[in-house]
Amino acid sequence: MPHRSASPASVLLPADPPRDFRGEWTTDAERRGAYSEHAGILRSLPVAVAVPENADDVAALMRWAAEHGIALVPRAAGTGMPGGNIGPGIAVDLKTRFGAIGPIDAGRRTAEIQPGATLGDLNRAAAPHGLQFPVDPSSAERASMGGIIANNSGGSHTVLYGSARGWIHSLDVVLADGTRVTTTRGARDEHPRLREILDQVDAIIAEDPVRLEAGWPRVRKNSSGYALREYLRSGDAVDLFVGSEGTLGMVTGATVRLAPVPAARGLALLEFTTLEAAGAAVHRILELHPATCEMIDRTFIDLVRGSGEDPGYPLRAGLEAILFVEMEGDSAEEVAAKLESVRAAMEGAADRVSLATDPHEQERFWHVRHAASPLIARMAGQRVSMQFIEDGVVPVDRLADYIRLLRGVLDRHALPAVIFGHAGDGNLHVNPLVDVAKAGWRAEAEAIVYEVAEGVAALGGTMAGEHGDGRLRAPLLETIWGAEIVASFRAVKDAFDPRGILNPGVILPLPGQRPLDAIKYG
Repeated sequence: MPHRSASPASVLLPADPPRDFRGEWTTDAERRGAYSEHAGILRSLPVAVAVPENADDVAALMRWAAEHGIALVPRAAGTGMPGGNIGPGIAVDLKTRFGAIGPIDAGRRTAEIQPGATLGDLNRAAAPHGLQFPVDPSSAERASMGGIIANNSGGSHTVLYGSARGWIHSLDVVLADGTRVTTTRGARDEHPRLREILDQVDAIIAEDPVRLEAGWPRVRKNSSGYALREYLRSGDAVDLFVGSEGTLGMVTGATVRLAPVPAARGLALLEFTTLEAAGAAVHRILELHPATCEMIDRTFIDLVRGSGEDPGYPLRAGLEAILFVEMEGDSAEEVAAKLESVRAAMEGAADRVSLATDPHEQERFWHVRHAASPLIARMAGQRVSMQFIEDGVVPVDRLADYIRLLRGVLDRHALPAVIFGHAGDGNLHVNPLVDVAKAGWRAEAEAIVYEVAEGVAALGGTMAGEHGDGRLRAPLLETIWGAEIVASFRAVKDAFDPRGILNPGVILPLPGQRPLDAIKYG
């Protein structure tokens, strides 16, 4: 698809900051250093830090950056993994002055929030109304709503509630030229500038919508690329902005939907001695509409078992996988009945089924799943736990093949790792332990990234189920999506950001960009 590609934005600062910018502005090295890292493995020092006071400040900053061709890198809590929240331009702090949560509308089940508000704070505000934002990344207490929107985040309950995109009703966005717009689901966008952009996007998609649909990965969730298929189906600009990692505009506010907090929960723990049995079981479990369908594989089980961290639920030798299936309901009796349906469905499939309705018993079961993080840190020794293949997603019926792919690649490179994640969505997390004292470790790690990406593409998946592409996975985009769909992505990016100032190098790679260019180790 022919299109004009924006030139990469500059990271060289003019002598003076924007005149009409009222927030904090600094080029102090120590302050810049605080914005150079994030929860993942990359580091990139910004040339300046801007802390806007409000959305008007963001608009002023955008106009100035567009005039001078300066790159802007939006950032809130910094919990994102693949580096969409760091970069060599100006770090734009959308947390410090953007933490407000409006009144909860219990009748409509909605809340108005700013991007710096944390998910934990939102849920505490919603709890007195019996409501919650049901998307639950593991970093919920620290994760900002802006980051959750930017990455189309998921979590353990995504198998029931879906990813963040479906829970965003409207967005306040500052476009790349400083125009402020609000876009709402189900309402045609009439703002002249946004309408002009969306008309270009419509023309891009209209060139071959059948190819777009046919080429889209058949996965249950995805946070890679731009959501062109979702936009094709809905016509809602909200779908494009969610998951775009600040590359199409900066979100300064949102109205989010809320869900009732379930009255009761129960947990089934399912043990399997073969991957095939575990993979087949996931399909049967999905028919029962679980709230979670989490998995730990042999690498994880052996780690917990070998450390003695399983006293509450002793793990047996020879297990290939364990599924954690949570059921929700309006009463304890309803949940107990749902758990019995899980037991019946697993008759002859699981090697052992254990059920828990008592909260303390459930916590005892969940401890097996939650014990790994501190153990990984302890077992690392001189190695470093690196998340560079941590978010792949495949069709659920290819889950066992994906685990075998990961084990095979890791074994070939003699790289210890643990594998766990959201089996019900086909989304696995991998923590390799890398010996950074070993000559050539970086080249080997990058080779692993490409090996896994090629395997995931062959399985019909993407490399980002819920964390986003960021800078880490941007160079893999064509491997996953193919040249034609990536060309459509680039055309959409150019329509929204013709000067290329919004988070350049995130989602779409810059010329010559490599996955581990900005790695902070070694």
